[in-house]
Amino acid sequence: MTSRTHDIFAFASLVTVAANYPPTTLNAATLVTSSIGSVIGSLLPDIDQSSNRLWDLLPTGNLVGRIFRKLFLAHRTISHSLLGIYLVSNLLRWLLPGILNPNFLNLEIIFWSIMIGFISHIFLDSFTEEGVPLFFPFKLKIGFPPIPSWRIKTGKGFEKFVIFPGIILYLVWFVANDQRKIFEILKLVVK
Repeated sequence: MTSRTHDIFAFASLVTVAANYPPTTLNAATLVTSSIGSVIGSLLPDIDQSSNRLWDLLPTGNLVGRIFRKLFLAHRTISHSLLGIYLVSNLLRWLLPGILNPNFLNLEIIFWSIMIGFISHIFLDSFTEEGVPLFFPFKLKIGFPPIPSWRIKTGKGFEKFVIFPGIILYLVWFVANDQRKIFEILKLVVK
């Protein structure tokens, strides 16, 4: 899937989870940071590619990305697996308190927002021709449907004209049907 499909799917996933498991407290800084966090999380599994948009945010990021990519064996290895989910979650638990101020931000909400983006990326990639090595280091790649030729070709017409617009339509439908839940969450911000 393309990065923009991952971005919008991560945001739709975040909104869905938030509406069904609403936070008890929320401030504007946490709302904005968690929204950005879900998008960052959706890009993290592709950190093994020097062309990842996250590298563009850093000075000399493309150079760093090319060097960092060599730490991974290839695209869609550890970063697209259950082991990757475990490692990223532990890294975030250690890293977030050091880079974000817990006096102003709810780190638990931000942690889960990033993880929702990360997991949503792996989920979407399981529908592509290549599938995902969910049980890395084992080479078995998991994909849906089980026959690779029936899966989505990244960046092609079905993703552009069916999947991406379908996610947007789902998001509009979900917000329209669960307005009350969404407004209850937003009320927490304006208190």
